[in-house]
Amino acid sequence: MKIGLYFGSFNPIHIGHLVIANHLQQNSDLDEVWFVVSPHNPFKEKSTLANDYDRLHLVNLAIEDYPYLRASNIEFNLPQPSYTIDTLAVLKEKYPDDEFSLIMGMDNLKGFQKWKNHEKILDNYSIYIYPRVGAEPYEWLNHPKFNFVEAPIMEISSTFIRNSFKEKKNIRPLLPMKVWEYLDGSSMYK
Repeated sequence: MKIGLYFGSFNPIHIGHLVIANHLQQNSDLDEVWFVVSPHNPFKEKSTLANDYDRLHLVNLAIEDYPYLRASNIEFNLPQPSYTIDTLAVLKEKYPDDEFSLIMGMDNLKGFQKWKNHEKILDNYSIYIYPRVGAEPYEWLNHPKFNFVEAPIMEISSTFIRNSFKEKKNIRPLLPMKVWEYLDGSSMYK
């Protein structure tokens, strides 16, 4: 099976994440897309993160009606911060018959060379790149491991959602219904 790995904090997951994952699964050769919930991205501040299991629960709520989308907590038991190359090694060991690819926004290309062992990732994995406003792929445009895909451009950020929750704004249209219902009844981002 060919699996696209969509890494992120998903703090919280929102409709932009779902639109991208669904679009890529439906319009590429990926059989499934896995949301890999990261406990600690080495490029982000951990103090703003909600509890790992709460974020995983929200992802599971969001994808209940999508049989080809999955949630993964594979990084929860790995050393932190989480490095993609280490997670890929564990996944390959655990699922030797599956083929893994990465999914990332074009904005991540700018810092891709700073990723731990990025050359090894490029040697062994294909990467699906979805568009982001203002991001250009210049140096990577002709790289054989990068698949630049046409996908809806989603300019929704989890930071905006968290801040809006604190300000008691109605952000219901930006969240999957089950995620909205859960968050509306909790103090998670208030």
